[in-house]
Amino acid sequence: MARQLQSDKILFAAVVGLVLFGALMVFSASAVMAADRYNNGDYFLLRQLAWAGVGLIAVAILMHMDYRHLARPLVVFPALALEFILLVVVLFLDRSHNTHRWFHLGMASFQPSELAKIILVIFLAFFLDLRKGEVNDWKHTLAPIILVAGVMGLLVLREPDLGTTLALGLILAAMLFSAGIDLRYFALAGLAAVPALYWLIFHSTYRHNRVLAFLNPYADPLGKGFQILQSYIAVGTGGITGVGLMEGKQKLFFLPEPQTDFIFSVVGEELGLIGTLAIVAVFALILVRGLRASQACRDDFGRLLAIGLTVMIVGQALVNMSVVLGLLPTKGIPLPFVSYGGSSLLVNLVAVGILLNISQQAS
Repeated sequence: MARQLQSDKILFAAVVGLVLFGALMVFSASAVMAADRYNNGDYFLLRQLAWAGVGLIAVAILMHMDYRHLARPLVVFPALALEFILLVVVLFLDRSHNTHRWFHLGMASFQPSELAKIILVIFLAFFLDLRKGEVNDWKHTLAPIILVAGVMGLLVLREPDLGTTLALGLILAAMLFSAGIDLRYFALAGLAAVPALYWLIFHSTYRHNRVLAFLNPYADPLGKGFQILQSYIAVGTGGITGVGLMEGKQKLFFLPEPQTDFIFSVVGEELGLIGTLAIVAVFALILVRGLRASQACRDDFGRLLAIGLTVMIVGQALVNMSVVLGLLPTKGIPLPFVSYGGSSLLVNLVAVGILLNISQQAS
């Protein structure tokens, strides 16, 4: 008799709760701006709910589909090929917000760089499982991995999108570490990254300005430091309990795009320290449940897949919250499940669906 598979109800509830909370905060953060721009205060909310619906359907499907099907070469390599094609094609499309990041399909838009993260996780889990016990083999293991991840990262960087490129690097580092790579390779990679990051930052005016604003936002409060100072004001105004849902003022044309990158600032202003700590606690819970699924998994592919997907979600959340609080320079990284954005929401929900299936198979 086949054993009854059990879902991780805690992980599922945490994610669904974040998605619903995110829709509420997207409406709160964007209603006035949407009414001004589009004559429809529900503009962003309706699109977020539509993407959430698609994403939750994907969760329901993937949590009942054996994750081991993803370890097939006929899945991994066509997915990689498709992702590379999308990353190349998007560079030739018209600019949007001064970047080449989006495919626009009618009223919807999609970022292939978001999909790149989950494709990289699947490829790394597949290849590291294939090269089990030989992760330190430079020629047959590390070189192919660096080639694939490097080309993917360079294409994303070309959009330009340094934030997502660094997110891909974080995923790569976490999965290689989990596979048992010699730590000296991290030291070598760190030394190689210093001049590359220096060149990327100081040969790009807007990146240079972001670093200067991070170091001293008060030096140019109406220019380079405007974004982060408005975030400080929002979070500081909220105090312990916040000024009340829908009552925030910084979202009213002070915070740039408050429904996306700086939605955590809106939470801080309207729901205070209690609201922000609640979000931190939920992401900590997702981290614990993701690592629990990884530890309980019976095969290396599933173990590495769970680690990669968990780091993908929680790492992005940590970066977003750090930016809002001034702990990192400003980057265009949304808060998973909470920020407005269909590509990010859908990809992260797909990741959760796979995580739920891994936890089921390990139960």
